[in-house]
Amino acid sequence: MPFYIKKVIPHILVLLGFIILSLAYFSPVLKGKQIYQSDIKQYIGMSKQQSDFKADTGEETYWTNSAFGGMPTYQLGAKYPHNYIKKLDSALRFLPRPADYLFLYFIGFYILLLVLKVDFKLAALGALAFGFSTYLIIILGVGHNSKAHAIAYMPLVLSGIILTFKKKYIAGFLLTAVAMALEICANHFQMTYYLLLLVIVLGITYLIDAYKKQLLPHFFKSVGILILAVILAVGLNATNILATQEYAKESTRGKSELTILPDGSPKEASSGLSKAYITEYSYGILETFNLYIPRFLGGGNNEDVGKHSASYDFFTSQGVPPLQAKEYVKQTPTYWGDQPIVEAPAYVGAVVLFLFVFALFLVKGRLKWWLVGGTLFSLLLSYGKNLGFLTDFFIDYVPLYNKFRAVSSIQVILELCIPVLAIFGLSRLFNNFEQDEEKLKGLKYTLGITAGIAIFFLIFKNSLGVIGVDFAGVNDGYFKQNYGQQFMDALRDDRKMLFTQDTFRTLLLVLLSAGTLFMFLRKKLSETLVIVIFGALIIFDLVSVDRRYVNNDNFVSALQVNKPYQANEADVEILKDTTHFRVFDIVDGTTRASYFHNALSGYHAAKLKRYDELFDFHIARNNMNVLNMLNTKYIIAEENGKIFPFENTDANGNAWFVEKLNVAQSANEEIKALDSLNTKKEAVLIANRQNVENIKAKKEFKIDSLASIKLTEYKPNYLKYQSNNSNDSFAVFSEIYYGQGWQAYIDGKATPHLRVNYVLRGMPIPSGSHTIEFKFEPKVIQTGSSIALASSIVLVLLLLGGLFYSFKKQE
Repeated sequence: MPFYIKKVIPHILVLLGFIILSLAYFSPVLKGKQIYQSDIKQYIGMSKQQSDFKADTGEETYWTNSAFGGMPTYQLGAKYPHNYIKKLDSALRFLPRPADYLFLYFIGFYILLLVLKVDFKLAALGALAFGFSTYLIIILGVGHNSKAHAIAYMPLVLSGIILTFKKKYIAGFLLTAVAMALEICANHFQMTYYLLLLVIVLGITYLIDAYKKQLLPHFFKSVGILILAVILAVGLNATNILATQEYAKESTRGKSELTILPDGSPKEASSGLSKAYITEYSYGILETFNLYIPRFLGGGNNEDVGKHSASYDFFTSQGVPPLQAKEYVKQTPTYWGDQPIVEAPAYVGAVVLFLFVFALFLVKGRLKWWLVGGTLFSLLLSYGKNLGFLTDFFIDYVPLYNKFRAVSSIQVILELCIPVLAIFGLSRLFNNFEQDEEKLKGLKYTLGITAGIAIFFLIFKNSLGVIGVDFAGVNDGYFKQNYGQQFMDALRDDRKMLFTQDTFRTLLLVLLSAGTLFMFLRKKLSETLVIVIFGALIIFDLVSVDRRYVNNDNFVSALQVNKPYQANEADVEILKDTTHFRVFDIVDGTTRASYFHNALSGYHAAKLKRYDELFDFHIARNNMNVLNMLNTKYIIAEENGKIFPFENTDANGNAWFVEKLNVAQSANEEIKALDSLNTKKEAVLIANRQNVENIKAKKEFKIDSLASIKLTEYKPNYLKYQSNNSNDSFAVFSEIYYGQGWQAYIDGKATPHLRVNYVLRGMPIPSGSHTIEFKFEPKVIQTGSSIALASSIVLVLLLLGGLFYSFKKQE
């Protein structure tokens, strides 16, 4: 058998193992079932209109009217021309979802460790430690697919960077370009931003090392090559990046013109999200121990404590039947940390952390320091408001940091760094660079630290109130008010029980890990057997915790996932109306209404900022003038337990002529004017150069008795009206204004249109009969697609050139 075939066979076997493990963990996919993900349910509701449009016409629409009155689809799975990197990504994700993401976790981390010159068996072990990390599994359970997607490509990007610094310039450049393109393609810019922060930590470490070794020319050459690779990766994703950048300025991530809140009080000035919103999910400092002891703070918001629990005894003592009590305790509020909602602890693994600490004593050099630096950096930033001085500095002074919320999610960086260093600790165990005495000394220190922490908590669990271990949560006041003190006593006992069980579990795993290393150092176990034992320990440790939160119970029939909503009585009645209008669902404020109708509600992390502000100021307060101007023909309400559609006969319609234009001097004045504005007869617009020029100082208009303006054709990205008026007039259109793509035409001639009533479109209409069209023609799509095509051609040529060079070099 040729040498190169022998060399590749182990890697093929490892890949097959990854496929088998991915399918085994999510085995219901083999029966055609799909995982139920709450966020994906919302996504399907939001994107149904654009999906239906694509199915009916074969065209892609970059605008949807089904949610928040209307918004671009750039962050709703829009498909762009010449996005060939997306096709590569789809090819890599060939397994059924979510097994495809788990496979990507494995393969990316495996390649990273191979690049770091780790033996393939240890690399496979490290891949398991990374892929089964609890947080990475949990986000698949709730539907944070794009986040998982971006995390999966992080190790691949680091692989390219490290190859480049290892003077493998061609391979490093090509791998970095492709991996970074895939990373951006995943479309979770927050995760990519966190990866950038880790790369900066890595870069500083390598710079210091290059300075010490007098290798600065090589360092800067590598940086130059990597910058070119990133530029190419950006080019491959040009359409998505340009569209997102353009939209971000208009979204809730952008700067607001308002300086007041809905109640009239001053608003915190910010060019991004508010500090309170950014730090809402701040990791508690005591919560750090969750990385090592899974239910140190009770686990997730709702845990099943079983029938051998104090909560079960409480319910049965209150006369609750045993079967019913068993169901009640499946949702016990065991979490007692600082965050408002936690699906599960971000558990890295007792075994993995044991090996990480062991590596601190054996691994030396720049690898250790950028991994430790990345770990500490991400941990400190994850504390958010609990380490306010650091978080405030980053929000105020570090570019783009204030565009992202849920600061605790930066822990994905430590979840990557810790298993890398942990595997290097094992690698050092097997080599001859250190004497066995030094390894044994490191093992003793590691055991003392890791086992010591667990033993300390087990011994002093009843007297740790001084450091915050009091088993009392921020929401306990609510439970006490509704269930009484007796329930709270039972709940605290159950929290203490979970704390004790998992602390003892961690201690046992640490002792088994330490015993395995000790037996190896005493020549009682072989290297291969040690790897097998640690593989079993890591899988048992992580998978047993993962299965508490994501298991076969999360899977349902494909029909339930693909069609998550069923029309109720109100929907059926509203769907009989074939005209164009909007629906306000005051019963269910999620994407249920968006699935069936053009809705005022929706679910998205980046809504149009102006619409979001309008909602807070007026829609949430049921301002009927505002609901009317949004052409809200139906309001889904509930009375006596029955859902019904209230028909609003006062809705303004699709478009109308107004008699008067009111000019506001500020955004505050404009949005407040809607409090009392008769939107059928008047409109308000802000005083700026564009508006003044286009209305030509005319503020009042005559509307004859026969004047009319009607919508004659509707598509999500195209609207056609027919107007008739014997006088020059001004029309308001009940459509959301978005100046970065919507173009207006009167009788085929491009005509400027304005933003009126804070969010709507308006334009002067000359006297006579006219055809008015609105077309969504975002230039950013055409520009980005051209760049993506050119970048794809360049990448293919470079790949071919690289292969040719490698072939000639081997010859």
